[in-house]
Amino acid sequence: MDTIIEPFRIKSVEPIRMTSRAERERLIREAHYNLFNLHADDVIIDLLTDSGTSAMSAAQWAGLMQGDESYAGSPSYFRFEEAVKELMPFEHVVPTHQGRAAERILMGIVAGPEAKIPSNTHFDTTRANIESTGAEAVDLVIEEGLDPDADHPFKGNMDLDRLGAFLDTHGEHVPLVMLTVTNNTGGGQPVSMANIRGAKALCEEHDVPLFLDACRFAENAYFIKQREEGFGDSSVKEIVREMFSHVDGMTMSAKKDALVNIGGWLALDDDDWAREARNQLILTEGFPTYGGLAGRDLEAIAVGLREIVDEDYLEYRMASTRYLGNALTNLGVPIVTPVGGHAVYIDAKRFLSHLPPLEYPAQALAVALYTTGGIRGVEIGSVMFGRQPDGSEEPADQELLRLAIPRRVYTQSHVDYVIECFEELVDRADEIPGYEITEEPPQLRHFTAHFRPLDPSAVHRETTPPAHEHEA
Repeated sequence: MDTIIEPFRIKSVEPIRMTSRAERERLIREAHYNLFNLHADDVIIDLLTDSGTSAMSAAQWAGLMQGDESYAGSPSYFRFEEAVKELMPFEHVVPTHQGRAAERILMGIVAGPEAKIPSNTHFDTTRANIESTGAEAVDLVIEEGLDPDADHPFKGNMDLDRLGAFLDTHGEHVPLVMLTVTNNTGGGQPVSMANIRGAKALCEEHDVPLFLDACRFAENAYFIKQREEGFGDSSVKEIVREMFSHVDGMTMSAKKDALVNIGGWLALDDDDWAREARNQLILTEGFPTYGGLAGRDLEAIAVGLREIVDEDYLEYRMASTRYLGNALTNLGVPIVTPVGGHAVYIDAKRFLSHLPPLEYPAQALAVALYTTGGIRGVEIGSVMFGRQPDGSEEPADQELLRLAIPRRVYTQSHVDYVIECFEELVDRADEIPGYEITEEPPQLRHFTAHFRPLDPSAVHRETTPPAHEHEA
């Protein structure tokens, strides 16, 4: 059948507070035009992130009741560890409260002022945790990964020729290589098994470990099953296990493909690194058998890891994202293609072609989408990546607005409402003003920066709201 249906029933609901356009104009102004500063209950449809926003299943809620909160040696930890190793057979599993804590611990061990860490594309917290040690984060994605229109099944792939040359030149300063699966910054694009194998071969040649930033490992595995020759008859679980068999370790935000609201881990085989990781864990997170998490959270992760490799769920997940991407394309909205797994990425550089990169077109589009329909997305462009370690500013490679789809949260009618809001934005794209930054922190500025429109009158210009928008 062509109709997308959710492979689950909804047993609990949460009300959405409807807002008027005038109210949203006031709210975003009071938030200094930064959508991170909004109260969540002032958002109608929240596509800011798929991290920690999943709806947990009945089995996960039941698992919470088994949570054992013993400080040391909790049976919940051992059920968590068993579930991780069922998919990712590493010797050591170090739980953390979320993915960036795993990144911080790992980079605290391996990085430093002389280090250079290549990846297909580092995402924001990974890059910040690398650069905070004085190390350099290097992006080596394939050329197609920087072209929103390129028709390539694995646009998240590492450029292996460039990686080989980089290791030849800088190998003694490379403590490890990272691959992000799927490649979030580049449009949620997958990495092929052949690319993972090729990266591993180069790393072995230079005696350098290979790690996965594995937040969306199951979505990546499903893309491999659908798109890569030789894997069509393999189960997603088998593909996942092979992916991890080719690497030496991983960082993980369980808030994505473990279907939970908090948690993460660092897993690896190196005994010395694991010992140091646990020492750092005790200092900053907690004892090694809870690592900053409650026992009930560990239980929920264990259940989520079983549910995430369900192929009916993954087909629904990918089809839902494609539905939004295809509809926007039909409206003439430029997006990164092929559509990624967890999000649709709008090419704001083309959608708002009248704005130069340093007037932050993706941030401008994010504000316009919120005022139009109460929809919250996130900028992935020169706000997030334009500021350099030396304090200078350069345009990012791409100016993207990410609409990240929370897992098991929204129905097709919610997505249809998003599409209707874009119908209006298409008609008035050339009226949307650029923005400037008025206040920013030294790192990860997109979370807390303040903005102001360069043409304030355009922000409050009267437009027609979607037909079924409710007044507050």
